[in-house]
Amino acid sequence: MKQLPKIALGAWAWGNDGTFGNNLTAETLKPIFDKAMASGLNLWDTAYAYGMGTSEKVLAGFLQNLPRESYLVSDKFTPQCANPASPTAMADMIEMQLKLMNLDQFDIYWIHNVWDAPKWTQELAKYFEGKDKVPLLGVSNHNLAEIKQADEILKAHGLKLSAVQNHYSLINRSSEDSGILDYCRENDIHFFAYMVLEQGALSGKYDTRHPMPEGSERGKTYNPVLDKLEVLNGALKKLADKYQVGAAQIPVAWAIAKGTLPIIGVTKVSHVEDAVKAANVVLTPEEMAELEQVADKLNINTIRFWEKEMK
Repeated sequence: MKQLPKIALGAWAWGNDGTFGNNLTAETLKPIFDKAMASGLNLWDTAYAYGMGTSEKVLAGFLQNLPRESYLVSDKFTPQCANPASPTAMADMIEMQLKLMNLDQFDIYWIHNVWDAPKWTQELAKYFEGKDKVPLLGVSNHNLAEIKQADEILKAHGLKLSAVQNHYSLINRSSEDSGILDYCRENDIHFFAYMVLEQGALSGKYDTRHPMPEGSERGKTYNPVLDKLEVLNGALKKLADKYQVGAAQIPVAWAIAKGTLPIIGVTKVSHVEDAVKAANVVLTPEEMAELEQVADKLNINTIRFWEKEMK
C-alpha cells in the first residue's frame, strides 16, 4: 500500500447531486485535479452514490493517462445502490465501478453505511478472501459496536478492518466521545474524518449576512444556526491570523492533530491550496482545547439525515 497523504480530497460534489448545487463540469474541475496532483495530494475519495456514477466518471477521465502508482482511489459499496436479492450484488457493484473507472483495483474500498451492513461486510469479505491484491477495507457511518462487528467478520475470512470513515468535526465529535478514535488507534485502523469543514460552515465564508445558497441541502442545515457558527468562526479566525492562513485551514489542522485523515471536498483550485496550507499548520494542545471548548458550548447538532449519533 502506498503512503497515505495527510489529507484526502473528496469528489462528493463532483456528482452534481444537488447537495452542493449542480453546476460543476469536467472542464471546471480539471484545473483543481491538476493542482492537487502537483501538490502531492493524490488520494481521491468517491462513490457510485455521488451522482450515480457521475463523480466516478469525472475522476476516471482525469486519471486515465496517469501512471497507476501516482494516485490512490477510495471508493464505496453503497447498499442502497445494489440489488439486495442478487447473490452476486457485491461482485457486480465492485466490478461495475472498476470498469466505470477503468481500474483493475481500488486502493481503499468501503461499506458506505450501516444498512444491512453485516450481510454486506460478509459479502465483501467473501469477495476479497484469498485474493493476492486486497485494498484497505473500511466501513463508514458505523458506531463502535458496528465497527467491532465488521472487524470480526473480516478477521474470520483472513482479512482485517483497516479504515473507518465518519463525520467528525469541531461541532461533531461523537466518534471521539464514543471511543471510536481510541479503538482505531489501538487497532492500527486509519480514521478518515469527513465534513471537517461542515460543508463550508467552518470556512469563515458564511455568516448571518452571507448565508449558504438558498435551496441547497447544506443551506437548510446550517443557515438556521449561522449566529452560533459566527462565534466559532471568530475563534478560528484568531488562530488563522496567528498562523497566517485562512479560517478554513484551522479545522483541518485540528483534525490532523487529532490523528485523523480529513477528507476535504474540492470544487475550486483555492480549496486545494488551502488544504496544502492546512497540512503545514501545527496547533498547540492548548489551542486545540480552547477551540473544542468554544465549539462544545454552542451545542450545535449537525447530524445529517443519513447519519446517527455515534454512541
